Amino acid sequence: MGLTKRLCTPKRYINKVALYVTFCVLIVLFISVFFFVKQGKEERLIRIGDAVINSFRIGIEYEMADLLSLSLALSEDGELKNALTMDDETKGYLILSKITKRFKKYTHIKTLRIQIFTPDFFIFSRSWDEGYEGMPLWWFRDDLEYLKDNIRPKVGIETGRLLTLKATIPMRSGNTLLGYLEVIKFIDEFTSTLRKKGIELFALMDEKYLEQAELMSDFPLLHGYVVSNQNYNQQYLDKIKVLDWKSVLSENYWLEDNIFYLHEPMLNGQGQKIGIYLLCIPEDSLKKYERQNVSFFTQFSDEDIKSVVNAWQRPNNSNKNVHTKNISDRKIGIIQ
Repeated sequence: MGLTKRLCTPKRYINKVALYVTFCVLIVLFISVFFFVKQGKEERLIRIGDAVINSFRIGIEYEMADLLSLSLALSEDGELKNALTMDDETKGYLILSKITKRFKKYTHIKTLRIQIFTPDFFIFSRSWDEGYEGMPLWWFRDDLEYLKDNIRPKVGIETGRLLTLKATIPMRSGNTLLGYLEVIKFIDEFTSTLRKKGIELFALMDEKYLEQAELMSDFPLLHGYVVSNQNYNQQYLDKIKVLDWKSVLSENYWLEDNIFYLHEPMLNGQGQKIGIYLLCIPEDSLKKYERQNVSFFTQFSDEDIKSVVNAWQRPNNSNKNVHTKNISDRKIGIIQ
């Protein structure tokens, strides 16, 4: 039998080359599409993350401004100054408790607390508890050192027996320092506001402050931090516990199981870092805010405004008067 040689004709050679070239082009196209899709997704997340963090900062500043406005107004209250001058602690308690009850009833502020302390940082009166008069504050409130050498109001999130938002302002009669008035809110209220917008917040205080924060000794611990807001979401907390925490903190954002994680330093009134804010945003909320492209922390919805108006128009068993209405009107003005 004779052997037949198969010659590689030019046409057959060209067809093979064309096949290889086509295959390589398809691979390059596939890689390019994958790269651009991935890059586009990362750019989208970075863009949304930057917008969310910027809005979050504005939201925190808004909370501080709200507290500061209220403390400035209350520090000029003649009755409070008179009670402090006369050293009438009972009268001080009655005035403060009535003020907080009115605000809780007629405004969106539900966790408001007010206290007055003396120039040497002993409690004079508290709105939420009677019987602590004369108790020293300086032993667990390092932030009060600022007030010794400054006459300006102080506002920030501060450590103490609890982690809270505080606005502190001197009360004066002429040039005489009578004491200090402090307006306090829990971070839980801000957490609830964000939850309505589809965002879960964890206010994480550095564990080292537990030495002072005796009322937080039973709060959950998370990667060396204390979960300071008591209305945290347990399901999200369980997810955060198994995250690669070092990687989360080293990146601007972290996406895992369709949850978008962002973090922001928690700074006190002196600009010192005392913890971090961790924001958890599910994918559906991300799409929602991408479409809206608004500052969702500072813009109250129609439902938010309506709830405030309804509280004034149809209060339960309340006696409306001009003084109370003026307070409500001023706070609605601050809200808007």
